[in-house]
Amino acid sequence: MKEKTLRTRAKIGNEMIFLPVVIIALCVISGLINPRFFTVANFLTIFQQVAVLGILTSAMLMLLVMGAIDLSYGALIGLCSVILCNLISVQGVNPWLALLIMFATALGAGALNGLIITKFKCEPLIVTIGTSYIYLGFAQVISQGTYQSIGGAFPFIGTGKIGLIPMPMIVLVIVMLLMFVFLRYTPFGRKLHIIGGNSEVAFLSGIPVKAYKLLAFVLGGGICGLAAFVLTSRIGSALPTNGSGYELNALAAAIIGGASFSGARGTVLGAFFGVLLLGIVNNALNILGVDAFYQTVVLGVIIVIAVIFSNIKSR
Repeated sequence: MKEKTLRTRAKIGNEMIFLPVVIIALCVISGLINPRFFTVANFLTIFQQVAVLGILTSAMLMLLVMGAIDLSYGALIGLCSVILCNLISVQGVNPWLALLIMFATALGAGALNGLIITKFKCEPLIVTIGTSYIYLGFAQVISQGTYQSIGGAFPFIGTGKIGLIPMPMIVLVIVMLLMFVFLRYTPFGRKLHIIGGNSEVAFLSGIPVKAYKLLAFVLGGGICGLAAFVLTSRIGSALPTNGSGYELNALAAAIIGGASFSGARGTVLGAFFGVLLLGIVNNALNILGVDAFYQTVVLGVIIVIAVIFSNIKSR
């Protein structure tokens, strides 16, 4: 009897079973309350809306697997968006050159975070909170608090479609598939799991832990730049606050999907389910006419519950 109970608890704790069930239940309930939810157009809208969050969640998952975190992603999205738009619409720079400069900025920001954390053995949480203010400040200086237009550049990435499928959705699927292969099948990804499990053991086994951490932060910065590119292309303009809240939503999605603050745990599929759950909740609340302030409360409750379940599983 005890063994059967343990197996049941294990199944409940398995995100690959639990999350799809919750997502299906939410869809059924929302569809029964408002039939508009059950339309192809609405589901495509959900995927388009969560594309940026999903791209960013893949980067956050990678860091969580390594036992780290980056809370500067939201501010970095704002900085990258402002730089891209300012270069194109104000400075008159060629859009493709502006895009390269934006990606260089994103990679450089990731490198800065990684260098500070590895060189001075600082906590990623504290360091990235600090650098988020730096990135936000630079974005405000560049934009002077005004809207920056992308000048109609790269419309296909943000609003284009291949058939019925929105381009942001295609980018999301490609990024998550690449992250799945990266974490599961490459030596680099497997060593990130080892580092997340026990960095001291990883170091003693010959893994250059500092170098791997630095490269992971650089890669995370690059993925953040891609998220900023998709977001800016979709909305056509930028403000320093473009990415506000995205970092916490990405963290929540990864944790909901089974990642852990302690490292060495989490899957791309689980993270995808976490992103989809947040997207469906947000979309359903909009369709049902729930006030935006209450939506924020619901999101906070979901995050707290996810952290509680993560802690219970770790114990």
